[in-house]
Amino acid sequence: DYDDPLPTQKPTNGVSGGYLLGAGRADCTGPVAEIPLMGYANPDQVGGGLLTRLYSRAFIVAEPNSSKRVVFVSIDIGMVSQRLRLEVLKKLKSKYGELYRQDNVILSGTHTHSGPGGYFQYTLFWFTSKGLIKPSLDAIVKGIVKSIDIAHQNLKRGRLFINRGTVENSQINRSPYSYLQNPAYEKSRYSSNTDKEMVILKMVDENGHDLGLISWFAVHPVSMNNTNRLVNSDNVGYASLLFEQEKNKGMLTGEGSFVAAFASSNLGDVSPNTKGPFCVNTGESCDNPQSTCPVGGAAMCMAMGPGTDMFDSTRIIGQNIYSKAKELYANASQEITGPLSSAHQWVNMSDVQVELNATHTVKTCKPALGYSFAAGTIDGVGAFNFTQGSVEGDPFWDQIRDQLLGQPSNETKACHEPKPVLFSTGEMTWPHPWHPDIVDVQIATIGSLAIVAVPGEFTTMSGRRLREAVKSEFDSHGTAGMDVVIAGLCNVYTHYITTYEEYQVQRYEAASTIYGPHTLSAYLQLYRGLARAIATNTVQDLPSGPEPPFFNITNFTLVPAVTSDRTPVNKTFGDVLQEVRQHYRVGEVAKVTFVSANPRNSAENMTEHNFLTVETYVNGSGEWQVVRNDASWDTRFYWTKGSLGRSNATIEWHIPNDTEPGTYRIRYFGHSKKTGTTLMPINPFEGVSSTFEITSL
Repeated sequence: DYDDPLPTQKPTNGVSGGYLLGAGRADCTGPVAEIPLMGYANPDQVGGGLLTRLYSRAFIVAEPNSSKRVVFVSIDIGMVSQRLRLEVLKKLKSKYGELYRQDNVILSGTHTHSGPGGYFQYTLFWFTSKGLIKPSLDAIVKGIVKSIDIAHQNLKRGRLFINRGTVENSQINRSPYSYLQNPAYEKSRYSSNTDKEMVILKMVDENGHDLGLISWFAVHPVSMNNTNRLVNSDNVGYASLLFEQEKNKGMLTGEGSFVAAFASSNLGDVSPNTKGPFCVNTGESCDNPQSTCPVGGAAMCMAMGPGTDMFDSTRIIGQNIYSKAKELYANASQEITGPLSSAHQWVNMSDVQVELNATHTVKTCKPALGYSFAAGTIDGVGAFNFTQGSVEGDPFWDQIRDQLLGQPSNETKACHEPKPVLFSTGEMTWPHPWHPDIVDVQIATIGSLAIVAVPGEFTTMSGRRLREAVKSEFDSHGTAGMDVVIAGLCNVYTHYITTYEEYQVQRYEAASTIYGPHTLSAYLQLYRGLARAIATNTVQDLPSGPEPPFFNITNFTLVPAVTSDRTPVNKTFGDVLQEVRQHYRVGEVAKVTFVSANPRNSAENMTEHNFLTVETYVNGSGEWQVVRNDASWDTRFYWTKGSLGRSNATIEWHIPNDTEPGTYRIRYFGHSKKTGTTLMPINPFEGVSSTFEITSL
């Protein structure tokens, strides 16, 4: 009976003790080959295999005796796009009616830069991800909805606990020169130029059994750099896998009921590449306002992670984040109780009047990107040697831009000062608008926890100002002591949000603050309004704002269609081309290459597909037991396209030190496509390596 409060709790605020809690995880990987990866804005960085699967992780908190609910979903993707959110909400409405809506569902991207792109409706994003790619969009929509379905089905009586702690050695500020522009009195209140605090939410059922964890921590998932071609969830995704494996003992990666999300926060200027920026050609530091090198300019300035390579750096940073979360989870004792609430508005961000004080009003601008946007960052440099910190344009590039895309209006140029406008995206509408005008602002509260869902990447100081504004708004309306967390990359992508002071020096993050110098002030005003409405119980009076457009594009892409797969002469799909060795020691890499077919066949025709298994021979039963799948951190699936429809798949298993000695084999599963036939156009096949022995060191 859901109406009995838990014996250990007294009812608070009219809500009988405890909540209904549900957690769910679902695969949202999509096509792992030939689709540009979303994050570094490099169209040449195209998927070519799989390191770890991408998941949508959903958490539902419900009041036991009312229909009030809050849904938080963290998804292993670069960011949530407006198109993605609109499609998910449409599906939820047809399934659940008014239960899950735009105000109480938060969709947040982890910001991995190694997931497939192509799920955007605004034109700018088509350039780097080669259009709107339906299989990519559909896989994410399906995964998100399925994770919410599972959480919904799993709802049970439970309790929530919050904890917070400091994570060391896992981040640096990648634009310290920008941060220094903030007022001295403000900087003096903080010991660091990044937010080192992790906030975790622990979910248990009424018997104290573990259900799930959400962690919010500010760090860019860019330990995997822009040379990577394997789809993966980067450092925060690795932390999720570690936590889930710890709690789902004996299960394969991606299986088991415990769900651990490591969600994004105000990570705008925060890099995991803790060694800092160095000139890759000379080895000297390039930690200067322009991030440039004496020889080779900005293109040579790159930040390095703590590991021996990008895989190792991902592992180290992920392990750090996981270890702190594990400790905070184990010791979480502050219980969260109280009612649920949520508030949401759509806002035309290109035209917000902001009252700075009683006498001074400013406004936001139509979206535009500055010169330093093209420079990229020390985590992934741009093209053509643009530099960060450009406060002047360049006649050469201006002229090319004017010819190809049209000139920015004087109004836009003036509004964005001191940003030199490179792309006036708010004035570019062919074939559809290049950037959103209509943006979501949203806050959900669970008792004393306020989750502020932001549509982009707030810098460290921007995030601090936002948390403070929301907290003080709650305080002044009688709801003191709220824990405020920022959930990043939610609902629609609008690039970066810097402070007004950081904006003046126009490094990458400022050049990518698309609504102009007063963007942050506008958001502070808007989120204060949401907090006030929740605190004073007047959410129903908030105007919902102008609805975002839904462009009628289903599939518009430069990614070539999948052609017929072919095999070499006298070979069939799944045949071994290069065999494993007969013996390996732990710590070595077992490797096998198969005749393969395009992995897109599998993604586009199967909802969930596993490309590989590692299996061990169980002596007693004479059966093979699966010990690894393609979601496992220590397996890698590489796909190499040849000519005339031929291709190879290479599977690596980086044998962990704790592997049991014994007999093993690697299996590969694929789908081949035959065009020109309607009978069996897609055929499953498999391949298997020879057996090999593993011995300990």
